[in-house]
Amino acid sequence: MSPVTTDKPPTASTPSKDGSGSQLTGALKDAIRGNMRQYGMLIALGLIVVLFQIWTDGTLLMPRNVSNIVQQNSYILILAIGMMIVIIAGHIDLSVGSLAAFVGAIAAVLMVEQGWSWPLALAASLVIGAIAGAWQGFWIAYVGIPSFIVTLAGMLLFRGATQIVLEGQSIAPFPKGFQNISQGFLPEVGPNTNYHNLTLFIGAAVAVVVLWQQWRDRRRQLAYELEVLPLKLWVAKCAAIAAAVMVFTMLLASYRGVPIVLLIMSGLLIALGFVMRNAVVGRHVYALGGNKAAAKLSGVKDKRVTFLVFVNMGVLAALAGCVYAARLNAGTPQAGINFELEAIAAAFIGGASMSGGVGTVLGAIIGGLVLGVLNNGMSLVGIGTDYQQVIKGLVLLAAVGFDVWNKRRAGA
Repeated sequence: MSPVTTDKPPTASTPSKDGSGSQLTGALKDAIRGNMRQYGMLIALGLIVVLFQIWTDGTLLMPRNVSNIVQQNSYILILAIGMMIVIIAGHIDLSVGSLAAFVGAIAAVLMVEQGWSWPLALAASLVIGAIAGAWQGFWIAYVGIPSFIVTLAGMLLFRGATQIVLEGQSIAPFPKGFQNISQGFLPEVGPNTNYHNLTLFIGAAVAVVVLWQQWRDRRRQLAYELEVLPLKLWVAKCAAIAAAVMVFTMLLASYRGVPIVLLIMSGLLIALGFVMRNAVVGRHVYALGGNKAAAKLSGVKDKRVTFLVFVNMGVLAALAGCVYAARLNAGTPQAGINFELEAIAAAFIGGASMSGGVGTVLGAIIGGLVLGVLNNGMSLVGIGTDYQQVIKGLVLLAAVGFDVWNKRRAGA
């Protein structure tokens, strides 16, 4: 029998005199086994952080470096969110790096050469990304050409278009407002406390909201008589989440506060996470990736869902291109190279499955952070870029191997 995992008082058949400890241990093991993908990557991320924190004599978690990690990897994290959804749907997108470069080039031309205001140029860039995603989604969803072929053609098309638009040269500089998308921070408010007050307030609010969400989910599961963690383990989990949020908040507040790009990523995480968990279209994406034939028989409009998945990927690729251009303060022909590989690696490290139907938006963020912390940590300790590529390749192989092993274990 499975261990007791509800808040009901023990009965004669479930003695608690000296078995509560073993019950908690068993419940913890079952929780880890049931969430092996997410917990495994979280544990791996924690170990990597601890390793490089020791190896760099504490430099990794210096407030300034934490902000650098967020800003340096923001565009990859944005791409990883979209790529995760594409992979869940059972497809792949090889064009995102080239599309990001193309949109960044268009934004540069509009602002620097055409004199557009940066908000208008940003809006136009996102529309162009949506059109590009719709173009590729049409061939994949309605014509039936495999996504690998369509997006490979898109990779070549958008890379060439970037060279044409920029005529082989970089275009700069950008307005300060556009640069702040990637380089800016929230403004200082309130009295001088040696910390960024607005960041402290946001961190406390996030902790309260997350804890309230955990409590609401637990109450709902109990109402439907579903299995939940024992109360002690649930309290420990909530305490760990709150501690992690507050530690991260204090690190950011000790430097310049919350980067604006972090707010953008948080908005994407919340919105797309909600869509994938709760919205009908999100459930349809999982259904298509899990079993396309069964999903179609169940009434899922597979063509429309696939089309929307690639429109979403196009918009996120455009946003990532603008964020990267804002960070460089230039539109450059060399932008976006290997971005698609980084995004795909982040998605698979974060729990995506080659067969589709598996993964979460949060998992994409975790996978991207694993790669980002690895890159930053290895650079801090002086590991060359050649060895960095070898290590990242081994990490990706290990993540996919772990996925295969986990499937076989579950099947057994």
